[in-house]
Amino acid sequence: MTVSASSAPQTETTRYDIPAFVIEIEQFIATGATQPEVAAEVERCLKRLLLTPDLLSPEQRVSLPDRYCPNLITVAPSGAFSVVALVWRPGQQTAIHDHICWCIVGVLEGLERETRYHLRGNDAGERWLAPAEEEFMAPGVTGILLPPDENIHRVCNAGEDVAISLHIYGADLERVTSYSSINECFDHLPIRDDHSGNAIPWRAVDDPECAKPYAARNL
Repeated sequence: MTVSASSAPQTETTRYDIPAFVIEIEQFIATGATQPEVAAEVERCLKRLLLTPDLLSPEQRVSLPDRYCPNLITVAPSGAFSVVALVWRPGQQTAIHDHICWCIVGVLEGLERETRYHLRGNDAGERWLAPAEEEFMAPGVTGILLPPDENIHRVCNAGEDVAISLHIYGADLERVTSYSSINECFDHLPIRDDHSGNAIPWRAVDDPECAKPYAARNL
């Protein structure tokens, strides 16, 4: 994960807002880029977007008292990706989960903590989650979750103030049941600091879709 570099304040004529971001990513996808190339370009553009002041409207900053709040901002005209603002009150967190698609995240405000896990198993049929890494994400920090690599994680607000992060998902969330990018939750599995046994490929590793130009994938 990386922290975006500092930049001169943006003027009204150079303001880089969410519509401009969407146009830039749509144009890049149209070049025939692969999924990893698209994800890298989204992260690059997201770093720039996070520098824009007053980026979100009050409606896009709404939070909930009992859980984190995903506010869908827009879906690209092509349906290739969605932009979501996740708003977290102190202490709120996700379930341990993976995604139906790639995800690029960037923190706009507050402090978030991400913990990633590996899914392990043994010949006795036991399965568990082994913590892989943990990172605190301050404003400007970005990260990529890219299938088919393991992308099981949990995210929480680790600060004392509201945290807001932008999530770019490689899917049209308006066409997905419950408008969620989550593929599966893993909270039912025990967490062990144990990397023995075997890695469990819960997702196909040799996914031919990942080698296709992104615009040619079935969305």
